[in-house]
Amino acid sequence: MAANPALEANAQSALRTPTSFTPDAISEISQALNVALADTLALYLKTKNFHWHVSGPHFRDYHLLFDAQAAQVLAATDGIAERVRKIGGSTLKSIGHVAKLQRVKDNDAGFVAAGDMLRELMEDNKTLLGSLRDAHAAASEHGDVATTGLLENWIDEAEERAWFLFETSRTPPH
Repeated sequence: MAANPALEANAQSALRTPTSFTPDAISEISQALNVALADTLALYLKTKNFHWHVSGPHFRDYHLLFDAQAAQVLAATDGIAERVRKIGGSTLKSIGHVAKLQRVKDNDAGFVAAGDMLRELMEDNKTLLGSLRDAHAAASEHGDVATTGLLENWIDEAEERAWFLFETSRTPPH
């Protein structure tokens, strides 16, 4: 179904948020936040996938780790999306939109070894860190201190998740 330009203009007008940011700032910050949001959603689903499918001698520990990390990742999604709206932007509307923007790669394999899950999620958190830092740079460039402050917390959380996954995946020296 083709979009009706008049209806689309009405919808954009109805969603307009009062803001002091320029249209360019809104666009640049929103675009960067939407990439970070897409990566956050992709990481959430992958972490839950691994939580549901982990097996092996460390099942309980990894199952609980993945669940805790997934909950933390999911908690960030609403804050990211709401920040886009607060500054006057438009956020993701569909799984298809997420798929277009995400940098975190899906894993649809029937079986993934637990150690590989740990390493893959560590790398995915690093990918998310890149998206969050890109959004931080865009917000900084436009003087959006509220967004940079929020992003700094999410960056710290992603760094901690990557660190935990790294330490958990290490093998002791022989």
